[in-house]
Amino acid sequence: MTETVLLVGGGGREHAVARALADSDADLYACAGNRNPGIVDLAEGFETLETTNPQAVTEYAEDVEATLAVVGPEAPLAAGVADALDEAGIYAFGPQESEARIETDKAFQRRFMAEHDIPGCPDFETFDDMEAACDYIDEYDGDLAVKPAGLTGGKGVRVIGDQCTAEEAKEYLRDSDYDRVVLEERLVGEEFTVQALVANGQLRVTPAVQDHKRAYEGDEGPNTGGMGSYSDASLELPFMTEDDYDAAVDVLRATVDALEGYKGVLYGQFMLTETGPRVVEFNARFGDPEAMNTLPVLNTDLLDVLVAAREERSIPQLSFQPKATVCKYAVPDGYPTDPEAGAEVTIDATNAGDALLFYASVDDREDGVYTTTSRSYAVVGIADTITEAEAIAEGALERAGTEGLRVRHDIGKPDLVQQRIDHMNEIRES
Repeated sequence: MTETVLLVGGGGREHAVARALADSDADLYACAGNRNPGIVDLAEGFETLETTNPQAVTEYAEDVEATLAVVGPEAPLAAGVADALDEAGIYAFGPQESEARIETDKAFQRRFMAEHDIPGCPDFETFDDMEAACDYIDEYDGDLAVKPAGLTGGKGVRVIGDQCTAEEAKEYLRDSDYDRVVLEERLVGEEFTVQALVANGQLRVTPAVQDHKRAYEGDEGPNTGGMGSYSDASLELPFMTEDDYDAAVDVLRATVDALEGYKGVLYGQFMLTETGPRVVEFNARFGDPEAMNTLPVLNTDLLDVLVAAREERSIPQLSFQPKATVCKYAVPDGYPTDPEAGAEVTIDATNAGDALLFYASVDDREDGVYTTTSRSYAVVGIADTITEAEAIAEGALERAGTEGLRVRHDIGKPDLVQQRIDHMNEIRES
């Protein structure tokens, strides 16, 4: 039986999902608020609609007679799109709204971890009174991470002692319109992500990835949705041990055991500290850019995972090519604080070379593809080593040119990777 799969979302992450399904025995349809030319080329049909409208998504799913759906971004999950699809008899690989709270409500996330004794939970307090939160900053013995409880696109966190002072953090809270915030101990170490495909109480994990949130080279500037990422040819990253990776998987497994009925992707963002992995946050979907590191090296047919999940069978073990990957995002000049839209995107399949190209937020016009105010596209190099993969990604950027765009060229460079290794060695020795 040929499956008809509806993909919800139009970013780089969803382009990676579309590519992973392109060679499967599936007819792919997609819907998004933006027209992603990469997804359009791979899909049988593409509908531009508001993906946070459960009725609109479900009606399109029924129109194309979808038998499965994959919900990519967090906003549709928070809006109950998976709930509506499930209720219509279309299996959605994505958590329902109540389960997606593990990402969409950081206060719930921390309380859930504490209640279920999930390992790796930092000290935390939640506040709906910003003055009380400011008082807590004054009283706390140490630095804190200030996190809005809701979704902020990866740009709402402020870390005292890293991104701001205590006084600046208090000013940030007082000037904000947040209803609730979480204040938690600042975790010091190296960040990494492990993503798991989850269904029927089982999880299947992917290689660890390190994302780079800061806007500018050298990890400077404000946080972004993610400027790029890398993975190694093994499951762990160069600054990690196998035990570090296994400990992170144990956290994910404990979380899945406590989240009865969860389905979709569970993304664990960890800080590798002197005491092992601690949880920075959970997400209820693939990471963007991390999906572009892991899905291209997945040997297992993603469709087989989706079908097994729907049929309540054991989901397949995942197999990956033993390859390193480096992903670099091109973003509009001025991103993220004052992005300038309208630059022509000149990269395509003809000049990307050996790199994979994933379009994200672009304006696909009759006369060409242009930037919007969000991340534009990503290139991914795949090779035996991180250094070789980085060179492939960089070569694509050099050939295409990046006028009107900005890239963190340092991602995946040997000196930056070595800095991560040295930093972790220092932490362990101390």
